Amino acid sequence: MIRLSNVSLTYESTDGTEIHALAGIDLQVAENEFVVIVGPSGCGKSTLLKLIVGLLRPTKGSVLYRERPVEDTIQEVGMVYQSPVLLPWRTVLGNVLLPIEILRRDPAAYAPEAAKLLEMAGLSAFARKTPRELSGGMQQRAALCRALITDPALLLMDEPFAALDALTRDEMGQELSRLWEERKKTVVFVTHSISEAVLLGDRVVVMSPRPGRIVRDIPIGLPRPRTNVKHLGPAFTDYVEEIRELIYSFKGERDAAPPP
Repeated sequence: MIRLSNVSLTYESTDGTEIHALAGIDLQVAENEFVVIVGPSGCGKSTLLKLIVGLLRPTKGSVLYRERPVEDTIQEVGMVYQSPVLLPWRTVLGNVLLPIEILRRDPAAYAPEAAKLLEMAGLSAFARKTPRELSGGMQQRAALCRALITDPALLLMDEPFAALDALTRDEMGQELSRLWEERKKTVVFVTHSISEAVLLGDRVVVMSPRPGRIVRDIPIGLPRPRTNVKHLGPAFTDYVEEIRELIYSFKGERDAAPPP
């Protein structure tokens, strides 16, 4: 579904400095695959998502969606960010239906689908509430419903659970995994949490510090559904430790480097 070939991105900062954000990225994502991207802060994970959706253009290389060059923003995509970004004056249902209105479709025709999504996310009783009446985890579930309302083929998620407490984050990870099992979307998910990456992903793509490069692409051979880490045994821990050691090695390389 997605193919990035030798993709690099360089841009000029506000002070005129040239920033090399990404270099030589080769990445393929298959239909209905769940790919998680991890790496140090500032390595270009979020930038990579923007290239995939068409919000940015590469300086070098090509980005293909279904074998066609991405020359404009992809329409059949749902995006979920670190913040739920819900409109405070609209109800939960109104927020979920917002993409339908933006696309100038009939909200009434999508109301049954919105109700189904809210039920799946455990938010049926809160459809007429406003965002301020919801907890952080509930708001993020509403944002996920909003991303799914158009039934997009592709779901891009940029650290969607980073602002949540540990317990809520675990619950949201299980909720997303369950929804993905039921609806089978292609998902590209960015996170700083290594355990979250291993729990959710079919593959974990590890990036280097800037300029971001893919240094390892690790298939996760754990059975699904992955609802409980304890049931996954030592293999889960082995994957986590492999990725952690790789990312920590970057810090060692930076510390060992001579000053500029």
